[in-house]
Amino acid sequence: MEKKPATQIWTYVDLRNNKLFGFSLNVLSKARELAQAVSGKAVVVIMNLPERDNPKRLPDPKGWISVNAATEDCIAHGADQVYVLDNPCLARPRADIYALAMADAVRTYSPMLVLFALTDFGRELAARAARINNSGLIADCADLRIDKQMVVAMCPSWGGQIMADITFSDNLRTGFATVQPHIAKPANVRGNPGTVERISLDNLETPSGPALISSSVEPEEHRKLEDAKVVVVGGAGMGNADNFRLVRELAAVLGGEPGATRPPVLQHWVDEGRLIGQTGKTVQPDLLLSIGTSGAAQYTAGITEAKTIVAINRDQNAPIFQIADLGIVGDAKTFLPLLTARIKQVTMRVLADVLSEEKGAEGRTGFGMKVRKLRQTQNWSVEILAQNTGQSPEFISQVENDEVTPPVSFLLRLARAFEVDPGTFLHEDEKTVIRNQRAQAFVKRTQNYSYQALTPGAENEHLRAFMVTIEPRKTHKPVAYKHEGEEFILVMEGDLQLTLGSKAFRLKPGESMHFNSEIPHKLKSLSDETTCCAVVLYTP
Repeated sequence: MEKKPATQIWTYVDLRNNKLFGFSLNVLSKARELAQAVSGKAVVVIMNLPERDNPKRLPDPKGWISVNAATEDCIAHGADQVYVLDNPCLARPRADIYALAMADAVRTYSPMLVLFALTDFGRELAARAARINNSGLIADCADLRIDKQMVVAMCPSWGGQIMADITFSDNLRTGFATVQPHIAKPANVRGNPGTVERISLDNLETPSGPALISSSVEPEEHRKLEDAKVVVVGGAGMGNADNFRLVRELAAVLGGEPGATRPPVLQHWVDEGRLIGQTGKTVQPDLLLSIGTSGAAQYTAGITEAKTIVAINRDQNAPIFQIADLGIVGDAKTFLPLLTARIKQVTMRVLADVLSEEKGAEGRTGFGMKVRKLRQTQNWSVEILAQNTGQSPEFISQVENDEVTPPVSFLLRLARAFEVDPGTFLHEDEKTVIRNQRAQAFVKRTQNYSYQALTPGAENEHLRAFMVTIEPRKTHKPVAYKHEGEEFILVMEGDLQLTLGSKAFRLKPGESMHFNSEIPHKLKSLSDETTCCAVVLYTP
């Protein structure tokens, strides 16, 4: 085969799923920029997938991008030429075999530079191919440029404290580099001329030694960090593994994913799959909270695509504040529990507010969707939520599908499971009405009964009082419920039946009862008029 000019800039294209293919298109955009600087061509290299009946092919490459589709997309996004390497050994994605194929093609075509997206597979493939060709490899590039016809890479150095310019010592030999997967946006320009060349690697054989035992799709829960809309990152400032738990808890209540800088990973506070930065994952969430992180360049290279960054650090001079949209100077170990608790309260108040609203024409309030989302933020199954709230899985499914309107007891149990004070449901700052110089929060729960807080602002106290109004001949709640603490009931108007365990008591106006609220109990109005009673709850 005739050698091509050395002014080609290659990009390895990963076909294993849409996300990895998207990374390849990002890298291709940078390759095109470099190629234009040397009046060269941007070339992509694709490993062909043999026919389905090939015994070496994976049985079900679910989610893989087809070679034909990838070829057309690459050309549409700036690839001047596409090389498709063909050999039956390429059916299974093994870095050692792919490296042999890449090295063979590099020896034939002598490109100036070969780029790989910074993924686990890309790191290994680049290192192996560079070694086979006795070429230089620049790893973890944050950016690349051409200076005096030489490739110059900007990479983190000294533990990420500085960014250093690195180049190849031998400018005549093909260079290899791994780059950040979000180094550029895909170019919306068609390659010129956009030709495809299939290269048959007749001498390629599977190396002896390692053998592929099995292959499976990575579990969804291990792939969410890079796709998360909310990311909470903890750094060395968290102090220890127990404090790092606060990062996980905040991420959970926000429906996000926890991440980490290098020190927590090295200290084994979190697994390496949560590492964010130059040598870890690159994230692009709508909201990123950076907690106890100094802001080293190696870390910040992985968060530059975040839309909003909130930094929390005791050191007001920490570099992280230079890129943050909002900075909070304070001790994270003190601030995070307060923030998490407040978010939980707001979340539960929203649930209570939705439940209290009148149903729409279609009988759906949206309450179930919010419960489902809340459950998912905790990584709970329906069965776990049912167990934590003392309900059946069938009931939870009905609630999430808005097929039933749950009683307030369910909200109270949900609050307990979520570690939120139940009084959260009974007081809403936004709906407080000032009457006679004091606040009275009133929230209607169902058509059968309502609550009125007599002690607004005491939702986090041990003692709270409410006025409960039950419609004529209606049951307060369909099933008995119980909760921690003690309860006192005084009938003000009407006729009340209190079922306590297996016994029923009838209370007239002025009559009262004090009981252990851990005993299952429920209320019912026996009157033809509304029944009103004062209820005092004590929780330890």
